[in-house]
Amino acid sequence: MITQASPLKWPLGWPRTERPYSSRFGKIDKPSIGKASKEIARELNLFEGTQLIISTNLNYRKDGMPYSNQKEPNDKGVAIYFIYNGQQMVLACDSFNKIGCNLWAIAKTIEAMRGIDRWGCSQILSKAFTGLTALPENTQENWWQVLQVDPDASEAIVKESYRSLAKKYHPDLNGDDDRQFKKIDAAYQKYLSGK
Repeated sequence: MITQASPLKWPLGWPRTERPYSSRFGKIDKPSIGKASKEIARELNLFEGTQLIISTNLNYRKDGMPYSNQKEPNDKGVAIYFIYNGQQMVLACDSFNKIGCNLWAIAKTIEAMRGIDRWGCSQILSKAFTGLTALPENTQENWWQVLQVDPDASEAIVKESYRSLAKKYHPDLNGDDDRQFKKIDAAYQKYLSGK
């Protein structure tokens, strides 16, 4: 079962690619989002990983699969979270200019890791995974994620979402806990500073 998570939860500390490449996958020039998502699930199952979450900025159907023929979002990055040997792991890719290609690259990475394990070099894999452990809760959220809008949303939509969320989480209504309110306010200030 694939769980899809939108908006994208990029792992904290992972650098972003400034100039993504076009596809390098030969005959599979632009892997489809659906095919690449299924390939990730298949490879992870063979790798004995569990609880797969695929995070992107796509819109998803109720069954967890992306809507077809949707416009690709501005941020084409993909992050997957899963459990391997009892530890929470993350792989992320934004090297390509299509989400399908980034998904496919992650699937091929898992396939390569399966090979390392199969060839008896599990200690290499264990050391590599030291840098891949991550908790989704620790991922840094962008202002649009906190405000629950698209990154290219209009000023009116951003302002309306901010007002609605600020009202919902205001400390006067939410007891003494003002952490969520401060997070929302900081996200809005970040949006304003980037205009």
